[in-house]
Amino acid sequence: MPFFFIDRPVFAWVIALAVMVAGVLAIPMLPVAQYPQLSPPRIVISAEYPGASAEEVANNVASVIEESLDGAEGLQYYETTSDALGDLEIDVTFTPDTNPDIALVDVQNRLKQVEARLPQQVVQQGIDVEKASNTFLMLVALTSTDGTRDSAQLSDYLNRFILRDLKRAPGVGAAELWDADEAMRIWLDPVKLREYGLTAAEVNAAIAAQNSPVTAGTLGNAPFVSGQQITESVSVKGQLETPDEFGRIVLKAKTDGSLVRLRDIARVELGRADYSFYSRLNGNPAATVGIHLGPRGNALETSNTIRARLAELSKRLPPGVAIEIPFDTAYFVRVAIHEVVITLIEAVVLVFAVMWLFLRDLRSTLVPTVVIPVTLMGAFVALYWAGMSINVFTMFGLVLAIGILVDDAIVVVESVHRVMHERGLAPREATFAAMKRIGGAIVGVTAVLTAVFVPMLFFGGNVGGIYRQFAVAMIASMLCSSFMALTLTPALCASLLRMPKRAPQPERGLAAHAARASRGYRALVAALLRRGPRVLAIYAMLCAVGVLLYWKLPQGFLPSEDEGQLQVMIQLPAGATQARTLDVVKRVESMLGRQQAVGNVTSVVGWSFAGSGQNVAMAFVELKPWGQRGKDEMDAQTVRDALNEQFGTILDGDVQAMLPSAVPGIGHSEGFTYRLEDRGGVGMGGLKAARDQLVEAAGNSRVVAQIHSEDLPDAPRVELDVDRDKAYAYGVSFDRISDVLGSTFGSSYVDDFPAGGRMRRVIVAADAPTRMNDNQLLDLPVQNTFGGTVAMSSIAATHWTLGPVMLSRYNGYPSLDVTGR
Repeated sequence: MPFFFIDRPVFAWVIALAVMVAGVLAIPMLPVAQYPQLSPPRIVISAEYPGASAEEVANNVASVIEESLDGAEGLQYYETTSDALGDLEIDVTFTPDTNPDIALVDVQNRLKQVEARLPQQVVQQGIDVEKASNTFLMLVALTSTDGTRDSAQLSDYLNRFILRDLKRAPGVGAAELWDADEAMRIWLDPVKLREYGLTAAEVNAAIAAQNSPVTAGTLGNAPFVSGQQITESVSVKGQLETPDEFGRIVLKAKTDGSLVRLRDIARVELGRADYSFYSRLNGNPAATVGIHLGPRGNALETSNTIRARLAELSKRLPPGVAIEIPFDTAYFVRVAIHEVVITLIEAVVLVFAVMWLFLRDLRSTLVPTVVIPVTLMGAFVALYWAGMSINVFTMFGLVLAIGILVDDAIVVVESVHRVMHERGLAPREATFAAMKRIGGAIVGVTAVLTAVFVPMLFFGGNVGGIYRQFAVAMIASMLCSSFMALTLTPALCASLLRMPKRAPQPERGLAAHAARASRGYRALVAALLRRGPRVLAIYAMLCAVGVLLYWKLPQGFLPSEDEGQLQVMIQLPAGATQARTLDVVKRVESMLGRQQAVGNVTSVVGWSFAGSGQNVAMAFVELKPWGQRGKDEMDAQTVRDALNEQFGTILDGDVQAMLPSAVPGIGHSEGFTYRLEDRGGVGMGGLKAARDQLVEAAGNSRVVAQIHSEDLPDAPRVELDVDRDKAYAYGVSFDRISDVLGSTFGSSYVDDFPAGGRMRRVIVAADAPTRMNDNQLLDLPVQNTFGGTVAMSSIAATHWTLGPVMLSRYNGYPSLDVTGR
């Protein structure tokens, strides 16, 4: 094959140009990412059971849905979390080869089959099913620059004009709003309810009856009466829109003819649909949305698309409102890929410089230099055909392969040079002679090197996902290099190289040093050959030391890197109020603000990776770019350690800073996570005792640096013991008790009302001052079957106990998470 191209250099150039063009076309179409697609497809099921405890959510909702998931095609595992706020989330993970769209449809169909078995309140709230990663790609925040808008108003604007555009962006799996939408809040006064002889159930029924859309029809609709000239539609305002209109809802008529209206027994206002969580940006109120990447989404492309959309949407913002991106994981991807590209360019430049120094001939140096970009373009074409991406591992493979790429071309050039000098042949004849001797060697060396990397193509799991891309980049580069060494390089040698015009000069400068090194190397080899047994003994010792070091060195999946981000978990004692949590959050924000390396801080009160509740919070910290972190140039690990030392002074709760997961989509943070399952039915007490033993044993180990449990401790709660016999005697059904409790001490989603072009919820609950203690719970009136009302104290009693704030299950078994590093 080389001889064909030596006589036809134009044909060799045509092939090289075709490879170059194909590579240039392939590069823009290759996805750009930090790592290959490692996280498996994930489907998230979310549901709400207002007023229910964590056990009730787990027993009545989670267990029913979990049974329907068993047997789903491609199912790997599922994790379930239910909390005392009535929220349920099930993360369903499938095998990497599962089509996420088919998995989504399968999960939706299975949910539909068991929907009739779920509580009506859950079905009414709606069950969300989305495909998304379990980590956040970026955070988008809406802030009030002039302080005239609170977070609820910002959240309303975000919901109406921005959120839908973000959800529709290609690559977005889910958009999680960390603030509640506006809602019509009906705050009941149980004392006034009792005075007027009303119950919460009657209030709910009146709201639903008097806030209903009316389809009134048309005047003069067909068939027409003779002589009729026009038709007109009839409009009736059935749905109410303002607090004043809702306040005028009639509940009952008294004997004197006067009317009891909703405003007589309740306070009506536009408020939040949910007061359990909200977000802050750098210490100020904000409406924040966390964007999850889709199962097959590309982080860099998705981030760029969202930024472009936000730039367009920001042009239509009202005065005093601004869009900010305080947290973007794609920034590190951009920097990482840019640094690898710079390294690739530096490697090419260094190779050119070294070849020129040693070959001392510009034409000879140009031959391998021209071959390098052609070979790299061929590798990009192979990556495109293999369906892979430009990521850290493929680029690392290309950087590593440059030495091999140059080696093939240098072998050809050096061999042609030697033949020209030793035998005095012209470049064309010298190339023929050289290729006869080294053509087979080039093929043999390429085959051996390729065989080293071929087994990596068959690795399984996440390790295979990494090494397959690396192996494809290496194999494609080496094969393309070998092909060019047999086609383009000989053609270039025959056409570019020239016979030396003068006799060889005495070796001086760098050449003299190289010659001395070569003579020294030959002498060393000769000496080693005379001492074979000793050399083999030293070799055996080095092998033994290598094996020992292999077992001694720390091992891990991927090293933790400075990605310019930190996560701060905040957890207060069980039963702590939201006000106490906010106070700790402000102190954490103050400590973060004093760190020179910290840029933006996005805090979420009432939510964290550990669960939801008034006693938890989370902060996402974006560090400044690496060149702007001050004189010390602190990396993320150093900042984390410094912050954890400061957080240790906060005695009101447990505050811990962590690095994010090394691989997006696999875990929330650095380190490892174990799930301790109860497969023997020992109960939560036995499971927690086993967990404590595991944590204690791991804490005493020198291998584990830090370990803790992510579950939330039990919190005080009031148990309402209903005397069923008394309830039956008073004519009170459990349905009535459930309705009253759900509409007062819980919250009842009664109806919807139109506002701003969207339907919003009407939510009924007892006013805050009337649900402060268990005595107020016993004062609630409950309607009986005789047309009267009965005080809750007549049929029930209360006592205090402890109960779980959050319950976790893994593949249907009760579990506890243990995290460490």
